[in-house]
Amino acid sequence: MSATNLNPTAASPASSPGRGAVLAGRIITGIAVAFLTFDVVMKVAMVKAAVEGTVQLGFSPDVIFPLGVIQAACLLLYVIPRTAPFGAVMLTAYLGGAVAIHVRLGNPMFTHVLSPVYVAIFLWGGLYLRDARVRALVGPRR
Repeated sequence: MSATNLNPTAASPASSPGRGAVLAGRIITGIAVAFLTFDVVMKVAMVKAAVEGTVQLGFSPDVIFPLGVIQAACLLLYVIPRTAPFGAVMLTAYLGGAVAIHVRLGNPMFTHVLSPVYVAIFLWGGLYLRDARVRALVGPRR
């Protein structure tokens, strides 16, 4: 076995995404990034709707800006190709907190509780389609 077979970040020709997969991955990633960027801007700018929504979730308005900055940092890690997998992990953790909040409040399952999961599916699905490293880690074993 060669050293390249032991390195999951070394993409083999079989695990390299095709042009169509890369394009689909970029589109799916773009949708998720656009949604999260909108959310970051709302938080950092302290838009009234973001403040009211966050207060309804049981948070103090004082935490909205720091949450936006944390989310922006995670998103930045995700959009940089070299750190995209780490950014996806960080965003998944961030979104997991949102799931927990909605569960705690007893919000509706498919519209509130699972909406962060839908975003995470877009993040990871887009990353899987466009990044050979992720495909090598979670793809079929030979």
